[in-house]
Amino acid sequence: MTALSHPDLAGAMSRLGTETAFSVLARAKALEREGREIIHLEIGEPDFETPANIVQAAKQALDDGFTHYAPSAGILEAREAIAAEAARTRGIPVSADHVVITPGAKPIMYFGITALCGPGDEVLYPDPGFPIYESVIRFVGASPVPLALRPERQFRLDLDELAAKLTDRTKLLILNSPQNPTGGMLPPDDIAAIAALTAERPLYVLSDEIYGRILYGEIPQASIASCPGMADKTLILDGFSKTYAMTGWRLGYGVMPPELAQAVSQLQTNCTSCTAAFIQMAGVEALTGPQDAAAAFVQEFRRRRDVIVDGLNSLEGVSCQRPAGAFYVFPQLRGFRVDCDEIADRLLNDAGVAVLSGTAFGAVGADSLRLSFANSVENIERAIERMRPVLAALR
Repeated sequence: MTALSHPDLAGAMSRLGTETAFSVLARAKALEREGREIIHLEIGEPDFETPANIVQAAKQALDDGFTHYAPSAGILEAREAIAAEAARTRGIPVSADHVVITPGAKPIMYFGITALCGPGDEVLYPDPGFPIYESVIRFVGASPVPLALRPERQFRLDLDELAAKLTDRTKLLILNSPQNPTGGMLPPDDIAAIAALTAERPLYVLSDEIYGRILYGEIPQASIASCPGMADKTLILDGFSKTYAMTGWRLGYGVMPPELAQAVSQLQTNCTSCTAAFIQMAGVEALTGPQDAAAAFVQEFRRRRDVIVDGLNSLEGVSCQRPAGAFYVFPQLRGFRVDCDEIADRLLNDAGVAVLSGTAFGAVGADSLRLSFANSVENIERAIERMRPVLAALR
């Protein structure tokens, strides 16, 4: 975890990490400015355009005067649309009072952890996992406790390890399914078992379900909020960036118990005031309008998934599982004379292929790379062929 350190900065800044994908993207863009052609497999961003009906809804909202402050928790109509979607997809009673809309989904992560956790608390989180989990846990002064997601278990949680690491200091458990960076999923039976372990404990669950609509059919999506006793202690993180190719719109939301929603809304008042009103109305259209484009995105991701998995498995020393969701692969590398940080650097500089080292996601990823297949089949195939001689030279 890269942290800032300077005598003029508050001490807490030394505990704040970053997201390596943006650092690698910046390096890749610098090479492109020098005239290099780079194939981008580093950033978790759909390469599709936002569906036209959503763009039109935003334009109409501007014309209709949605250009002023909105309530910190979000416009009622937008919160009601999200509540209806959450109730339909999770099978739980949800009203607008359970919803907070934020500029992107990361604020739900930040505000939720800030509202719930502090010094002396322990937070269990996935390793490998989205790096901002650990970053925010450390920033608020809580203790991060990693839970290993190992490839030999198809990146499922070890329930015995979870049980052993639950203590009277555990304040929060973070789940992510489908997962970033592995593309793995927690099957419904695992979700039910996790709920059984935690339902009677005085802890909350942050369930990161941002990739919950990008599924390939092998494992059904399940939310721990749907399990008995869990709806009142679960904070669901979701948003529009991945499903609807709306990364630049910055539109996310959380679904949580109303008393926690009030605290999260208060944090938003102190930080960003509110989410842009016209963008919230675009979100209403995304949820209530035609879903054809979102479904087509998933079909194309499935095609790309199979191309990249087969291609990676054709490389000597590389073993890649076929992810059940999201748009990432997390191949393991064996028999190389340099570590994965060096391999990722060489792939960028020598092959013009931008990928991430697994170390950006935790200790368990030390022998892995993360590649996003949110790029065209043609570019994925070209990337595999560019990687082949560089990896061969490093064995």
